[in-house]
Amino acid sequence: MSFNDRSRVEAYILNVEQALEKMELRSSEAKVKELVSLVKDYVEDAKYYLGKDDVFTALACIAYAEGLLDSLIRLGLVKASWKPLSELLSRPKVVVAGTFELLHPGHIELFKYAWEKGRVYVIIARDVNAERDKGRKIIVPEEQRLKVVSAIRYVYKAILGDMRDYLKPLEEIKPDIVVLGPDQKVNEKRLEEKLKERGVNARVLRMKSKVDCPLCSTSKIIEKIVEYRCGTSSS
Repeated sequence: MSFNDRSRVEAYILNVEQALEKMELRSSEAKVKELVSLVKDYVEDAKYYLGKDDVFTALACIAYAEGLLDSLIRLGLVKASWKPLSELLSRPKVVVAGTFELLHPGHIELFKYAWEKGRVYVIIARDVNAERDKGRKIIVPEEQRLKVVSAIRYVYKAILGDMRDYLKPLEEIKPDIVVLGPDQKVNEKRLEEKLKERGVNARVLRMKSKVDCPLCSTSKIIEKIVEYRCGTSSS
């Protein structure tokens, strides 16, 4: 299959994912929930096979998923809607960048926010750069952070950043949108200007709302681990 065929399968997968994301159940019957669960399984299978470059099997899996969900919609058992394929095929490239050392709900919401705007590329900070910025040793090494972030459903592709030039990966990806987290200390206008100097015409958006949870911060997670460790050691 050609690159265009692969892009179409990716668009089909995304269409079912987005329909599931906003779907409303209109029946509490166990059988309906089982079928929705089966749709999700077929979507995951499609993504797995596409990741292995088995486009034919991926297409078969997502076709089953789409058919099952469409039947549930037509029977009035769930409420969901489809987007035009043309819109999904022309999705903008969206970049998110960060360390993503200890993943928490705030990170997931950031990826989801970016995913709603387009196809998400994540740039993972290199250990040496993250240690310089944070002023401490990084607990989770870059290759492991890359592997974990790559497995997140909202992420199309994750890559390691450049050792010396943090804008270089953006030059290569050529995103349409760059999404910043609520706490990222980056000036949106200045970043847009720097990207234009490199020939990258991207809008820089910031996710405004923070996720409210007790451990939605890497530093808080580390503090809690130290607290438990010290408590265990002294007992």
